[in-house]
Amino acid sequence: MNVDVEHRCDGHAHPTPRRVEPTFSANIRDMAELPLTGGCNCGSVRYEVTEPLVIASYCHCRRCQRRSGAAASPSAHPAPGSFHIVEGEDRLRRWKPDDGGEKWFCGDCGSSIFGRNLSHPNSIGIRMGTFDTDPGIRPSVRAFVADAAPWEAVPDDGLPRHPQSRHGT
Repeated sequence: MNVDVEHRCDGHAHPTPRRVEPTFSANIRDMAELPLTGGCNCGSVRYEVTEPLVIASYCHCRRCQRRSGAAASPSAHPAPGSFHIVEGEDRLRRWKPDDGGEKWFCGDCGSSIFGRNLSHPNSIGIRMGTFDTDPGIRPSVRAFVADAAPWEAVPDDGLPRHPQSRHGT
């Protein structure tokens, strides 16, 4: 998908925000404008997404529970090549467990920004709470429900549930 470019008086080309149809329409108020932007709590790390998000999912695995402090972690998955760190790449830190994907976070404030698991399609998962505005997509699947927190029931919301990874691995 092409990005419309607007030239401003500073001499640089800037993407012109575009309105796009949401990928998953249930209960979505507005269409999202591109690029989508977001970042960490302290503002050191900033990112943009230049194409519509592909899918969003909830993860109920124990690792996400510990990383987020919540029963489930919602992540949005961008189209390949459309997620870009635009500020603070040097502030990012990574934790790579032996048996899972990378977890990327701000080294200054600790905000979890995204995860990456190159063995999966849609390998980047942006933490939905880090978007500046409504990203225009809603989680449409639940993964690792076999590991769901015993202190909070998995909602009966009609979303497909996978006992382990939604990718079958």
